[in-house]
Amino acid sequence: THKDFRSGDLQPVSKGVMLEPFVHQVGGHCCVLRFGEQTICKPLIPREHRFYKTLPAAMRKFTPQYRGVVSVSFEEDEEGNLCLIAYPLHSDLPADVENKDPSADCDPKRKMLHRGQMVTSAQILESEIYSKDGRGHRFRKDQDKRWHSLQDYLEIEQPQQAEVLHYSLEHSHSNAAPQLKHNPLILKCQQQHLQRMKENAKHHNQYKFILLENLTWRHTIPCVLDLKMGTRQHGDDISEEKKAIRIRRCQQSTSAALGVRLSGMQVYHSDSGQLMFMSKSHGHKLTVAEFKEALFKFFHSGQRLRRELLSPVLSRLREVQAALESCESYRFYSSSLLIIYDGEEVEAEPKMDEDEEESETEGAPAVDVRMIDFAHTTCRHYCEDSVVHEGKDSGYIFGIQNLITIISELENHCTD
Repeated sequence: THKDFRSGDLQPVSKGVMLEPFVHQVGGHCCVLRFGEQTICKPLIPREHRFYKTLPAAMRKFTPQYRGVVSVSFEEDEEGNLCLIAYPLHSDLPADVENKDPSADCDPKRKMLHRGQMVTSAQILESEIYSKDGRGHRFRKDQDKRWHSLQDYLEIEQPQQAEVLHYSLEHSHSNAAPQLKHNPLILKCQQQHLQRMKENAKHHNQYKFILLENLTWRHTIPCVLDLKMGTRQHGDDISEEKKAIRIRRCQQSTSAALGVRLSGMQVYHSDSGQLMFMSKSHGHKLTVAEFKEALFKFFHSGQRLRRELLSPVLSRLREVQAALESCESYRFYSSSLLIIYDGEEVEAEPKMDEDEEESETEGAPAVDVRMIDFAHTTCRHYCEDSVVHEGKDSGYIFGIQNLITIISELENHCTD
């Protein structure tokens, strides 16, 4: 038996997956959670959910794979520790019963939650969720737990209000790669979001989260750059007050001048064995020259510029630009672009064949570039939207073009 945190009843629970905060989150304002080795989850926002379910074929290569919806609740484990547990939904629900607010409660009566039932979606039936005999693996003693319980995580001491931090990775044993316990600069944001969910759980204890591909899972020590794209960051449905704040933020950052600003970064310095973190608030303050310097730092190992990454990044950015130019009427307001590579340098023969593009996506790419965060995305197919935009998202494309220029300068600089 298992104590249900919501009601205090003792109920048998099966097929739940214990969630943890995702340690490689570097930007954003909600808590991204780790669902399994290859999958993360985040609060379901109807507009973003619709985007992932209907995205144009041209965009599929440049977004995380969508893997379905789960129901998340706060519960206690056998030792009385508070945990976040995800359960499969029997089916995806229609848009009109999804959370209107990322941290809003769901109506349990309309949830179609089946705790004892296997989910049929092939995408969700990964080895990381179910063992071969169909039993859930939650609370397995040998499970890799980065933190013991939710309460432990909520009580981790936050670092001083730094905006750039160097943080030593922890070595568990001599052969294993060093581990990151949490991102010290995103910790407060994650804790605040989880605390709000925990307080709401006293009244209703079910949230819907979407499952997405974990873009960092192949990398031993992921280096991640989160770039807020576009010259405009507000959606059409926003209040005048919030609109003014976001316009001002764009004007006071590199968003207005470049169509891109830094929203978070972690990069590994192999010389010191430390990760360097840069916060969103620091990214807001950068001048154009400082933004260029930050990009240089992102591709620098502490010993050298990782110039072998620049050409693949440029190639990928040009592909993203071409895809965006084919997306009529889409606007990706407040969306981010992630650039990811492995901080651990491994000597490997590059695979060169006709299927190189495909193998880069499917295999272990040296570098990855993906669009994320679609909570404010709009297009003419979203019939309820008050404004229909014509043509392509020129503000986002402007940002991509400037990124291409700056990274090309880096590449030329290191060949001079």
